[in-house]
Amino acid sequence: MRTRDEAFADLLNESHRRLLGEPLVPADVPAGKMAEWLYDAPFGLLVHDGSDDPVFIYANQTAQKLFEYSWDEFVGLPSRLSAGEEDREERRILLEGVREKGFTTAYRGPRVARSGRRFFIDEVTVWNLALDSGSVRTGQGALIRRWEDG
Repeated sequence: MRTRDEAFADLLNESHRRLLGEPLVPADVPAGKMAEWLYDAPFGLLVHDGSDDPVFIYANQTAQKLFEYSWDEFVGLPSRLSAGEEDREERRILLEGVREKGFTTAYRGPRVARSGRRFFIDEVTVWNLALDSGSVRTGQGALIRRWEDG
């Protein structure tokens, strides 16, 4: 379970810092509390793996509430299902661009919750997760700063 996995939190934080020049976690978060802070963060945080049809491997509490999935329902869910069928091609193009360029900021796009409720995510940063500075990509993270029903 990655909800409190400090090594995974460090991967998220360092990959974000390396590509975007700033960490995900504030500097005043105590050592050993990074995973807890990210899981309870006031923004949505989603991570999918690097497979051909990526599946979610992480969703913090804010993302779980927003998308209406529990941890157990989210982890293993194909990430394409976070968008409505009519929006999946746009999402695929976004993620392919991130794969090539490393990250994107200020993304806005439509999404769908488990109940079928449609909403927009806004001020989203999507970035490649890398194990090291050599860019061995292991998946992608999405930081969702704002959302609204749509």
